[in-house]
Amino acid sequence: MAASRSAAAKSAKTTARNDEILKQFTWSGVDKRGIKMKGEESAKSETALKLDLRKRGIASPEVKAKAKPLFGAAGKTITPQDVAIFSRQLATMMQSGIPMVQAFGIVSGGQKNIRMQNLLENIGSDIASGTALSEALSKHPLYFDKLYQNLVFAGENAGVLDTILDTIASYKENIETLKGKIKKALFYPAVVIAVAILVSAILLIFVVPTFQNLFKGFGADLPAFTLLIIAASDFMIKWWWMILAVIIGGVFLTISSLKRSRAFAEFVDRLLLKIPVIGQIMHNSAIARFSRTLAVTFKAGVPLVDALGTVAGATGNIVYENAVMRIKDDVATGYPLNVAMKQVGVFPHMVMQMTAIGEEAGALDTMLYKVAEFYEQEVNNAVDALSSLIEPMVMIVIGGVVGSMVIGMYLPVFKLAAAI
Repeated sequence: MAASRSAAAKSAKTTARNDEILKQFTWSGVDKRGIKMKGEESAKSETALKLDLRKRGIASPEVKAKAKPLFGAAGKTITPQDVAIFSRQLATMMQSGIPMVQAFGIVSGGQKNIRMQNLLENIGSDIASGTALSEALSKHPLYFDKLYQNLVFAGENAGVLDTILDTIASYKENIETLKGKIKKALFYPAVVIAVAILVSAILLIFVVPTFQNLFKGFGADLPAFTLLIIAASDFMIKWWWMILAVIIGGVFLTISSLKRSRAFAEFVDRLLLKIPVIGQIMHNSAIARFSRTLAVTFKAGVPLVDALGTVAGATGNIVYENAVMRIKDDVATGYPLNVAMKQVGVFPHMVMQMTAIGEEAGALDTMLYKVAEFYEQEVNNAVDALSSLIEPMVMIVIGGVVGSMVIGMYLPVFKLAAAI
């Protein structure tokens, strides 16, 4: 009996290893009705695919290795959305009873992004050799973070991996939608500032010098406001390259500092939380991400202390990340979650009350889901309101910049006309 199991295991491993070396081919031929057919398939070799096509009634099949693209052969960057789609596809196939190794082969074969295809093939190879999915994913932390790994591990242990993968897919889709809203909220003010700077630069470099030449023929003293604009124009024309270098250098230095210095990143996050309108959106976003992530991990069966450790980095804000780590330490010493949340002073009263009710009723994950939905809707409403306000704001800013310069340039003309 043991020998037969061993033989079956070896046979399964051999079959899985054979699946690893499949290559992509394109084929064409004529079926039994005389209709031309073509397609793309994975096979061990051209000969093997030709034999298979003949068995299926395709006459005179022509098989060629699939050509790699000349440009972008490496493929596009793998995005969180790609990971979410993969999770959904894998969950669907596992729920349909398809073995995991075969499911990986199907999903990877359908990928248009070469990088994603290679990633899934590598993971599939590890699984075929007997590695658990959570362990195989841990080799690629850039795409599957600790939270993802922990959820998959919990699903494997509980025997509900397909359900967990479906939950992960929904979670990632919701989080990416929320991130998109935040980026949209931050993008609008940046656009207003950029447009104001661009309009100012065009006026100072191309328009003001024309008026300046005209004023030289007046032979009269110019108003102080006009002189200020002319001085700004002269400085811009002479030092435009330095101004451009400072802006580019400042952006590069800021991005670099955010990546390398946690203290600087925390300073920026605290600053963002204090900005009117934007700050409230950032607060609501962090609470929504905390609530949804904790609900997903807790529902998956991850112990609360371990769940808080992985949730901290998912809040998207270092201020909240530090607060969640403090909560984790308090919960580890025996405090209820809602009491630990009160100590950090960043969560609204409603969130703490909902958490307390959830703990008492034994439905913490359900309450946290409701909190997440409420604050995600708050973010949606705030971003929509901001987008409706930003259009008149853009007009006011640009109108103010252009109007100020027009007034400055026409003051001498009005002064001359009054003298005449």
